[in-house]
Amino acid sequence: MFNTNHTPPHLVFIQTTLPRMKYFFLPIVFLLSLTAHAQLVDQYGEPLVQFSGMVLDGTTSQLQPVPYATVLIRSDGRGTYANLEGFFSIVAHKGDTILFSALGYDDVEFVIDPELEDDKYSLVQLMTYNAIDLPEAVVFPWPSRDHFKLEFLAMDVTPELQSRATENLSADKLERLAETVPRSGAENSSYYLRQQARQTYYIGQRPPMNIFSPVAWKQFFDGWKRGDFKKKD
Repeated sequence: MFNTNHTPPHLVFIQTTLPRMKYFFLPIVFLLSLTAHAQLVDQYGEPLVQFSGMVLDGTTSQLQPVPYATVLIRSDGRGTYANLEGFFSIVAHKGDTILFSALGYDDVEFVIDPELEDDKYSLVQLMTYNAIDLPEAVVFPWPSRDHFKLEFLAMDVTPELQSRATENLSADKLERLAETVPRSGAENSSYYLRQQARQTYYIGQRPPMNIFSPVAWKQFFDGWKRGDFKKKD
């Protein structure tokens, strides 16, 4: 009985609600702006920097990458490591001290500018090679060089042993042995680190497809010329 113009109740509800829709979108726009701003700072309100770059060997003029170099943030105690091509990327704060270290290289520190205006910073960090040459160590199965000399001179090397040694040291025999001998610890660790670096490099994004890679196409054509795709009996 309150509807004096005889309008159905559901139409009255629609007429009173539509003008308020524009006020409903204002808080959403405000929250989205706050979310976009919050992505540039951490939980304490301090500004963040996407710190990325390359770690290269500055000892020679060729500037070869330093694979798996460690990138450590001293204040936070966290870090990452470069991939096989020497590329790294990590989120840091302005004013953080970054420590670069790698086996066989001198440690290098870099301080991000506290007055940096941008939220992204790229760096090419050069490292100096510093290897320590140890004295040569020769292991003999005899107590001394004199005993080894006597045994070596008294050794009877027949033509049969010579032919057997030549056969065992041939390129075909060594290649067959390399296929059956398990990988060493250095090879396994290098393979594991390459897999980890590849997964870490593409976290949060879709890995590239090899169909668009010119390197993959070159490998395909080289294998086609060698006959790798032919049926084998």
